[in-house]
Amino acid sequence: MIGSALKKVLPDAVYISSKDYNLKYFEEANQMFTDHRPDYVIHLAARVGGVKANTDYIGEFFLDNTLININVLECARKFNTKKIVSLLSTCVYPDDVSYPLTEEQFHSGPPHISNFGYAYSKRMVDVQSRAYRKQYGCNFVTAIPNNLFGENDNYDLEDSHVIPAIMHKIYLAQKNKEDLQLWGDGSPLREFTYSGDLAKILVFLLEKYDDAEPINIGNTGEYSIAEIADLIAEHMGYTGEIIWDTTKPKGQFRKPSSNSKLLELGWKKQSYTNFEDAIKLSCDWFLENYPNLRGAK
Repeated sequence: MIGSALKKVLPDAVYISSKDYNLKYFEEANQMFTDHRPDYVIHLAARVGGVKANTDYIGEFFLDNTLININVLECARKFNTKKIVSLLSTCVYPDDVSYPLTEEQFHSGPPHISNFGYAYSKRMVDVQSRAYRKQYGCNFVTAIPNNLFGENDNYDLEDSHVIPAIMHKIYLAQKNKEDLQLWGDGSPLREFTYSGDLAKILVFLLEKYDDAEPINIGNTGEYSIAEIADLIAEHMGYTGEIIWDTTKPKGQFRKPSSNSKLLELGWKKQSYTNFEDAIKLSCDWFLENYPNLRGAK
């Protein structure tokens, strides 16, 4: 999703997918850097998913992401890459924390139990980046978005994030003329950033940010999962009932973040796409491209 958005901003860059190299293996990561010898890297490679996937595969998420990150950063060091911007996630923040989430709270306690495997693997990207900066002088920086969505998302019902999962479930409920069932009770609050905005921010960081400390880059403003479901239903024309399955996990209640550091760097708040407009763009793209979507069956 983010790679597709980046292609609109950086059309001349080299784009790598998991079909090209399996970055869990050092030999393949090393071959990637041998083949392309990049001066600059935007590191987006990860195994990701929503609350179900994080719960079901918490050990695999830790292992796979740790291997990917260690290999990519070590190869970037080895090949004298001038700069690497690595993408983290707000799940790295402690569960017991003061809001809004600010960068200095990053390592101040354990993350939420629902996704601690993924969260700790992402924390280690920050640790490795700082360690390599200190010992080798590497210009490795880390950026923390919040929940992402947009065109070319993953719509698999087993391991997608909340917005693409709701889109797909609404489409199927509408098609099969049945009620929509969603996990939890709809009360948790989340912030969201449109993929097209994130792509522009990553290029902005590549040009403007060189500090050791991580930087929050997500759009602010919380929406409940119930509000999200209603908004998507409206844009997709779904008028049936939404049934919340409270026997299923609902995830962390809220994790609002502060992007003041990014704004002080020069990014403009008005540069973020209006949330409802971005949801409509994403819904329209889904409907226009279904079933030829990642994870759609």
